[in-house]
Parts: sequence; C-alpha cells; structure tokens
Amino acid sequence: MPAMATVLAYFLTFTCYGTWKHGDERGSVDKEHNEFGQEYCKPSLTRERVHSNKLQHEPVLIDAATRGVIETAIREVCEHRGWKLYAINVRTNHVHVVVWSNIDPERTMSSFKAWATRRMREAGLIGKDSKFWTRHGSTRWVNTPKGLDAVCSYTRDGQGGELPKDL
Repeated sequence: MPAMATVLAYFLTFTCYGTWKHGDERGSVDKEHNEFGQEYCKPSLTRERVHSNKLQHEPVLIDAATRGVIETAIREVCEHRGWKLYAINVRTNHVHVVVWSNIDPERTMSSFKAWATRRMREAGLIGKDSKFWTRHGSTRWVNTPKGLDAVCSYTRDGQGGELPKDL
C-alpha cells in the first residue's frame, strides 16, 4: 500500500445493491484484483450464484432523480471536508468518483455512501430500511499524473452515452 503522501487521488467505484456480484461475466474487483489497469476477477457462475442467493431484496437501480441527489451529496462531502473532487459519474447501477481525501479510501467511500443514503431518505426516494449500496466497493490508488488523467478520462468519457432522463 503506498504512503499517503504519494497518493494523488483515489479512484472509487461502488455499486447498487444486487447489481454487480463477484463472479459476474463483466468481471469484478476484489482484494487480489484492485489496481487500476489490472485484470478483473474471472467470471464464475458458482461465485455469482453464491452472491445471488444472499440477496435480501431485489437489485436497486439509480433513476434520474436519485442520480442528482447522489451527485449533489458527493459534492457536498467534498466541499465540507476540503477534499478535491476530480471527476464523478453516477450511472444506473454504479458510481465512479476520482477524489483526493486526507483519509483512507475505504472511509472516503463510506462517507460518500452514507451522505448519499441520508439525502435520498430525506428526499423520500428510498425507504428507511432498504439497502441501496453493495458492501464496500473498489478502492484504487492513483499515484501518477498519467494515472490521474487516465482515471478521470475513464470516469468522464469511458462510461458510454448519456443516461436517460427517466429510467
């Protein structure tokens, strides 16, 4: 793990509950596959089934109203804590954030998820007891200017077309 002083940013990705399980054909990130540019975990039908059987409710997707609340909440956290937000992209089933913070990436991501969840509940977009996010997410360290450019470009431009205004 790099020293905090050498970290330019974190590239954080977190998914909605039940939408991207380990073993999924798209691949996933785990403790052994978590460096930017590294291959994802290999698809595994068995691993995906194990995770599917653990779901407590239907998978969650992000619609246009929820997307705006999530993005605003993440921007609020950065402003409140003095963190540098480089790029953000809230998709239908996951969120990418490139950010510098003065705490570890896991706590940074947890702050984003907690604030976004609180704001969605305040707006009446999700219920009090519903799970919205998967546990943890991908926390990649960005240590070079070239790496920072790459993850920012991927976050802004590598996610496909515009999302529908209403899902």
